[in-house]
Amino acid sequence: MCGRFSFSPLAKIIEDRFDVKVDSTQYKPRYNCAPSQNLAVISNADPERLGFYRWGLIPFWAKDKNIGNKMINTKAETIMEKPSFKSSFKRKRCLVLSDGFYEWKKINLKEKIPYRIYLEDEGLFTMAGIWDTWKDENNELIHSFSIITTSANKLMENIHNRMPVILEKKDEKPWLQEDDTGFLTGLLKPLDEKLMTAHPVSKLVNSPANDVPEIREPVEYRL
Repeated sequence: MCGRFSFSPLAKIIEDRFDVKVDSTQYKPRYNCAPSQNLAVISNADPERLGFYRWGLIPFWAKDKNIGNKMINTKAETIMEKPSFKSSFKRKRCLVLSDGFYEWKKINLKEKIPYRIYLEDEGLFTMAGIWDTWKDENNELIHSFSIITTSANKLMENIHNRMPVILEKKDEKPWLQEDDTGFLTGLLKPLDEKLMTAHPVSKLVNSPANDVPEIREPVEYRL
């Protein structure tokens, strides 16, 4: 599962890293990205511009946009089996931009501790995503996305049994451009744990209202 993440670099850094145009009137640093929010992505429909799509996939055929609340993640293992995801996987893929994500480690029946997981070099990265476009009752279009998840690597196993598919930099453009589903499926694997690190963070992250830099800082828990 991936239910919360952050993306907070300066616009110029985004442009240099991903070779995209950033509209500074739309972009702002986000430290606690949550489902149903409009968040930064690069889609295969417009790969030269930073877009902002709603987190929680709303298939084009859906009768109610609230279905997106149940589709924030897509399992890599079944992405070619479920009609809700198969069509987007073949034709509508995106890069979900991040500098870290959060996951909750279950300590006992009552307590969970939030962790921040990020790259060892603290660099920006992309999570593999799919997207779709839905038209509401006013004929307004909503672009939405889902983050693809896979089994946990050795680092993540200590925290949770799932993790987002983090693409290597060399695979980002192919993820947007390739048509070969066999090749694309091969990218849906856990990132090498040696490239990642993690630390516990404050439970302030539990509320999306706490969208501040401080929630990324390490904390210690007495168990």
